[in-house]
Amino acid sequence: MLGYIARRVAYGLAILVGVNLLTFALFFAVNTPDDMARLNIGGKRVTQEQIDTWKAERGYDKPLYLDRSRNGLEQVTHTILWERSISLFALDFGRSDARQAIDIGHEVRTRMAVSLQLAVPLFVLQVLVSVAFALLLASFRHSRIDFWGVVLCVLMLSISSLFYIIVGQFLFARVLKLVPMNGFAPGLDAVKFLALPVLLSLLSRLGGEARLYRAMLLEEMGKDYVRTARSKGLSEGQVLRRHVLRNALIPILTSAGGYLPYVFLGSLVFESFFGIPGLGAFVIEAISSQDFAIVRTMVFLGAVLYIASNALIDIAYTWVDPRVRLQ
Repeated sequence: MLGYIARRVAYGLAILVGVNLLTFALFFAVNTPDDMARLNIGGKRVTQEQIDTWKAERGYDKPLYLDRSRNGLEQVTHTILWERSISLFALDFGRSDARQAIDIGHEVRTRMAVSLQLAVPLFVLQVLVSVAFALLLASFRHSRIDFWGVVLCVLMLSISSLFYIIVGQFLFARVLKLVPMNGFAPGLDAVKFLALPVLLSLLSRLGGEARLYRAMLLEEMGKDYVRTARSKGLSEGQVLRRHVLRNALIPILTSAGGYLPYVFLGSLVFESFFGIPGLGAFVIEAISSQDFAIVRTMVFLGAVLYIASNALIDIAYTWVDPRVRLQ
């Protein structure tokens, strides 16, 4: 196990270095520091003096890759690559390119806490409700309940999440006035602001997740060990819970684990529409204002979370199925 974890850490670092260098090259190949200065200063007439001042304030006045005017390690450390890209590995995100030049690290910590309040209960409910619904359909397979359940799943996954948001806000917030339409408040008051986006996000994903889990369960139900369990006199409920569900947990875990990065990074669509100040809304704001420092940071964090999630899923396989060995 320890050897496997060490290899995964080494692979992850190599992937992060590659992603980081590629992101840096793409950003600075498309937009030079002078272009970034013009975009952020705005206006039709931007003088070179204004551009130089903006670059000096944000550290973009240094060479990109190598400063030959320096000696020793300073040739590498006194560059934009080191200060704006390599520093990300130390979780030093610097400041944004916007006029306010906000501390990106502080914003990430603050907004991630908000995103977790939305995503964690959604993640738990999504897995529990989807698995329960899939078990219901599988237990009544080839019946009307199963048929109309699958029809409902197909209908739900065919509808855009924007439709759920618009209809949900109109019905529950404007007509019934059960919850606020948008906004956020700290503490326990956050519940009334997060209840609607959690419910709507759950509904928008339920069709696809339940249909996928149903297919996984039906595949397990056709195997020999299930027929053996039934021949020994176990009830259908015992067969589903003790055998079918347990052996289907690995593909279910793989599917559910793919959503883990979004637990930390937040939902772009739902946070934007409901005015929730999480990381998802932070990314949208950065893209709309062309704040490349924030976008580079979020790309790096996304890569870290995806690598960590995949490693955790692999380790979780050994807990779900003792036959799995990480070698």
